[in-house]
Amino acid sequence: MDFTVKKYIELIESLKTKAFQFQTFQEFIKSANTNSIVLRHDVDLLPKNSLSFAKIQNQNKIRGVYYFRAVPESWDEKIIKEISELGHEIGYHYECLTTTNGNLEKGIKDFEKNLNNLRKLAPVSTICMHGSPMSKYDSKDLWKKYNYHDYGIIAEPYFNVNFQKVLYLTDTGRKWNGDKVSVRDKVNSGFALSFSSTDEIITAVGDNILPSQIMFTFHPQRWNDNKYLWTKELLIQSLKNQIKKLFFVKRM
Repeated sequence: MDFTVKKYIELIESLKTKAFQFQTFQEFIKSANTNSIVLRHDVDLLPKNSLSFAKIQNQNKIRGVYYFRAVPESWDEKIIKEISELGHEIGYHYECLTTTNGNLEKGIKDFEKNLNNLRKLAPVSTICMHGSPMSKYDSKDLWKKYNYHDYGIIAEPYFNVNFQKVLYLTDTGRKWNGDKVSVRDKVNSGFALSFSSTDEIITAVGDNILPSQIMFTFHPQRWNDNKYLWTKELLIQSLKNQIKKLFFVKRM
């Protein structure tokens, strides 16, 4: 079974056997190691799952970055603080043009308010767009008028990472090769690598075919050891993928 916590641990353990340095995103931006892995986590739902990932990483003496949405299903202040206290980076998973129906003026006010509230819980120096696949608005368009650097933000992955040199691996759509069902979580990759399972990535690690700099994006709500929750997520995400592919991907 793929997309289990057990399988996630296997992946982390395989990466640790190599000469990679695990960096938070802000560390990578400030001074990228030549052999670096950034573990990015988009906390869209079920923040307890993200806390489990954070604890696993802490036990393995590695750190990642966790991006929280300003919605009840993601924003758990106790968990945000606990993940931060474990040494991980906290970031803002913004979707301001979705929540304000594309209004730029309202969107930047929403961004500033939520960023300030998150900074009351933990330091925040990076942000990352939430794809909002069912919305016609792309929140990255907020930066066509405004500049996130003006808000003390040093980086946003979709703007500040050269994915021609950094391999991007994302479990969007509960797939490692889900580009055909992804609406906005896409990059201009400089690599011809494609994986259909976590086991294939683990094998690639062992065969030393991965590049020296990698960004992983995880959605921890998709990873479950409980068979009921695992099956539920599989069915829901499979339905979502079909809807996105039929009605949304072609429009983007």
